Amino acid sequence: MKAFKSVALFIQASALAVASWGVMAQANYPDKPIRMIIPLATGSAVDNALRLVTQNMATSMGQPIVVENVPGSSGLIGADRLLKLPADGYTIGGVNDSVLTMVPHINPNTTFNTLKDFAPISLIGTIEWGVVVKTDSQFKTLNDLIKFAQANPDKLTFSSGGIGSPQHIAMALLMQRAGMKLVHVPYKGATQAAVGAAAGEVDVSFQGLGTAAALINGGKLRLLVVSTPKPLDQFAGVPTIDQSTLPGFFFNSWAAIVASSKTPKAIVEKLSAEARKAMDNDEIRDRFAKLGITIRGTTPAEFEAALKKQYELYGKVIKDNNIKAN
Repeated sequence: MKAFKSVALFIQASALAVASWGVMAQANYPDKPIRMIIPLATGSAVDNALRLVTQNMATSMGQPIVVENVPGSSGLIGADRLLKLPADGYTIGGVNDSVLTMVPHINPNTTFNTLKDFAPISLIGTIEWGVVVKTDSQFKTLNDLIKFAQANPDKLTFSSGGIGSPQHIAMALLMQRAGMKLVHVPYKGATQAAVGAAAGEVDVSFQGLGTAAALINGGKLRLLVVSTPKPLDQFAGVPTIDQSTLPGFFFNSWAAIVASSKTPKAIVEKLSAEARKAMDNDEIRDRFAKLGITIRGTTPAEFEAALKKQYELYGKVIKDNNIKAN
């Protein structure tokens, strides 16, 4: 009997020791470098924004954050890699909305459940969007384009960065709300899609302003409307879709920090607080504005609510429009 009691006490002591070690490890977090996996190619607005924020986070926490870009399969390869690594807070992810809210509805090879497998840390910024046409286009307003498209189904074309890309989803939403039908012309990326619109290869494109800004400012594209709740200072005089055409219509994309849902909650909360602190400075705000990004910074709970809402919205749009991966 004494032997059984001794074993029981040993097991209990061991469990307490492990628990104490876990609490201590979280209290000392981070005590070594953190890896951030970005399932996108380098150089995009999202990639640049995430790097800016993580640089400030690293300085504050006293540990480097090493960025590892793992593009491929519309972000699935990098997202899957993140979830297969230890969920100890030393591997986190930097993602855009497409990876978590669009691709899972389109690609049957998706191995994760967005709402169950990821822990939202912080939404760091939204990339603002707008509808663009070639500078000498016959369409001077979005209303002009909609009226023509309604009277001439499948006569107009629009470009996107590929089937199921954010540009494709954005235009599908717009067509659905406006009751019009355009022909989709997929390109190999968002930049190519914007250049195609500027060259007159297509009639219109719904683009992230971080991608299209140079062509707009260079006089190659005309920005008809922005899809933001309020007009943007950097594009003064350009109306919003909500104000000018379709009340309640908004669209943007975002950059965010996530982790595996198995990551200790205390570490998730700490990372979120550090991310929000990193964004609370004028330099980051100015750099974001130049990238066409509006700075955000949310708690895990706020980000979780926004993620769920967008995941369900895009799932319905994708299903309604029968959008499938190539």
